[in-house]
Amino acid sequence: MTVATEKPNIETAESQSPVSVAVKKEMTLALACGIFLIAGFSLSFVHELNPLVSVGCYIGAFITGGFYTSKQAIQDIIKGHFEIDFLMIVAALGAAALGEWAEGALLLFLFSLGHALEHYALAKAKKSIEALAGLAPKTALLRKGNLLQEVSIDALQIGDVVVVKPNSKIAADGIVIVGHSSVNQAPITGESMPVDKSPMPLEEVTKKGSEKIAAQHSVFAGSINGSGNIEVYVTRVAADSTISRLVKLVNEAQTQKSPTQHFTDRIEKYYVPAVLLLVTLLLFAFLVIDEPFSASFYRAMAVLVGASPCALAISTPSAVLSGVARAAWGGVLVKGGKPLEDLGSLTAIAFDKTGTLTEGKPTLTGIYAFSNYTESALLEIIVAVEQLSDHPLAAAIVRDGKEKLKKEIAPATSLQAIGGRGVQAMYNNKPVWIGNKELFTDKGQHIPEDIISKAVSLESGGNTTMLVQLDNVFIGIIALMDVARPEAKATIAQLRRIGIRKMIMLTGDNQQVAEAIAKEIGLTDAWGNLLPEQKLAAIEKLKAAEQKIAMVGDGVNDAPAMAKSTVGIAMGAAGSDVALDTADVALMADKLTNLPFAIGLSRKARQIIKQNVAISLGMVVLLIPLTILGIAKIGPAVVGHEGSTLVVVFNALRLLVYKQKNIGE
Repeated sequence: MTVATEKPNIETAESQSPVSVAVKKEMTLALACGIFLIAGFSLSFVHELNPLVSVGCYIGAFITGGFYTSKQAIQDIIKGHFEIDFLMIVAALGAAALGEWAEGALLLFLFSLGHALEHYALAKAKKSIEALAGLAPKTALLRKGNLLQEVSIDALQIGDVVVVKPNSKIAADGIVIVGHSSVNQAPITGESMPVDKSPMPLEEVTKKGSEKIAAQHSVFAGSINGSGNIEVYVTRVAADSTISRLVKLVNEAQTQKSPTQHFTDRIEKYYVPAVLLLVTLLLFAFLVIDEPFSASFYRAMAVLVGASPCALAISTPSAVLSGVARAAWGGVLVKGGKPLEDLGSLTAIAFDKTGTLTEGKPTLTGIYAFSNYTESALLEIIVAVEQLSDHPLAAAIVRDGKEKLKKEIAPATSLQAIGGRGVQAMYNNKPVWIGNKELFTDKGQHIPEDIISKAVSLESGGNTTMLVQLDNVFIGIIALMDVARPEAKATIAQLRRIGIRKMIMLTGDNQQVAEAIAKEIGLTDAWGNLLPEQKLAAIEKLKAAEQKIAMVGDGVNDAPAMAKSTVGIAMGAAGSDVALDTADVALMADKLTNLPFAIGLSRKARQIIKQNVAISLGMVVLLIPLTILGIAKIGPAVVGHEGSTLVVVFNALRLLVYKQKNIGE
């Protein structure tokens, strides 16, 4: 799927962001350090000048290049930590003490410039997340009677009605009660096409309360209205809107460490003390080998620079941050580094059926006429009767029947519901019965074998069947089924192509229906007649066999199974508190096609994390022996050290431009 999103118009300029101001100051001081360094180095060749002039320039480089480094080092020392910034300051001052002012200044210039560029690059990733918060407008047009009043979105209360003009942003989560329009929900759900919205009567809205409202009536703050003028009944205050919760959860996700990050943290825990011990021993190398203390001290400072684990420390967090940000812009909420990595290692996926693989509502799938009746004549009789019933199957029959007939049908009369069996009514002064086989056997009627055979055949394909009788003559059969989503078959095929070898349906529906749907869309297995606790046992069984398994559901009935799986994935989580709270990964739009995108992004993130760890550890393994042997001086060590740090950061930023076409990589 190609995700098309409108670039948000952030009202807070970058220059006004505290983070951006700090990055700009850091960059300015780093560049000033470079200017002082070049000036000092150039003036050192002018023999007519006092050497102190050149030293003065180097001191200027130390002050500007060491400002932020010293500030961070002092903060770390106050907390009882001796981190990388402290090591760099010690190395620079050590070089100055030996009279190597140029090398000390070069160290601070490259270190400060590297940090400034690193912070700038990470700020770019964070801005992708912060931009989400700027999607919602600051004000809304509140309707009060016949008057419109512009108010802050923070002043909106549940039950208020806001007017949304054409081509403007929607101010609050709510339900359309007036007007028709197409709404661009890409900023929230990642859907590439605008979604048509239609009104729901206000009295029905207030009656339904907190019940889930159909997608064609619901809108989200931050989405963009199309050409129609609509009025929206507010269902959430600004702080609880879908976009606000999405921003909060994405920010929380940044702090949750991935398995690789836990691994690198364990390495650093023992690695840093080991480096400090090595540097201390090297300080006293002059006692063992024939060299002055100054040479031993210089070598120790070079090793200190080359062995510092800057790149290792940033390698995984930078990739996780970029991956989570890219997922959010694609309509997928990934709650941290662990699910981001786990998604890419899946070998099996279990799916709930109703509402996940299927439409979640019955659809009229077949009309079979007997006794010289035409299909349209049979359908007219059925619609005439069923539009008097309030049964969910009746609603589906009437909806789909009218769509096929393309006309309104006069209702039948004298409807009587027969519990668990069907209905009876009068049509053109003749009695009509519509129901299951038991309706007719209960009244002692014989059902012809050919009709029984047809009904059984349809039911074996997963359909629910109803027989139709007019004036004691069987005139037809109708079939209904919760049909597969249009995109389900293509999505399952795509998942198979990218290496998901086992895809299983877990459903409370009967086995016959489960197998029919599974066969249609290409699943490997279908397990029916499962209660929620049996779904949980099924996940445990699958996890034992496959190690890494995801459970895809709606986040409500499937919550226990989702929690037990390696990765719990909620469908259609936009606007659903339970789904957002339960899942490790939430597909904001009610679209299966976002699942291959999420898995593909995870695989790319895992690939980049491995590359980053290899680059950072590889550079350390290279620099330590080179600096110990004296082959690499402080300058080259700084270049290698800072270069590897920038490589891993910019490598991670590639995730921000990930496209689904890379899914097979």
